[in-house]
Amino acid sequence: MESFVKVMKALSDPVRVKMLKMLQEKELCVCEIYTGIEISQSAASKHLKTLMDAGLVKSEKQGLWVNYSLFHNGPNPFACAILGNLALWLEEDEDVKKVKKQLPFLDREKICGKDVT
Repeated sequence: MESFVKVMKALSDPVRVKMLKMLQEKELCVCEIYTGIEISQSAASKHLKTLMDAGLVKSEKQGLWVNYSLFHNGPNPFACAILGNLALWLEEDEDVKKVKKQLPFLDREKICGKDVT
């Protein structure tokens, strides 16, 4: 039951749901996430930690960046089931539409001021 409760608690915050909806589209770094949702970097990191602890999100370091993505095949079966259904849910929600509309304009190099070339 503990893994089920972790997933439900992780989904109880609208910011974390928006993060998942963003990550549905592509993997992102924390700076792209906090810019898209308009929260602080520390708040975004705390929310991502909660999502990772629930088995909904995973991270991978690539050079200068830590990329976050959905953990579709993770060990928590409840997380996997929710992620499968979440792809169909909330697509017409105005907050989700707003966040997803910003995705093409989020450029980690500009946001973080790091030139990787």
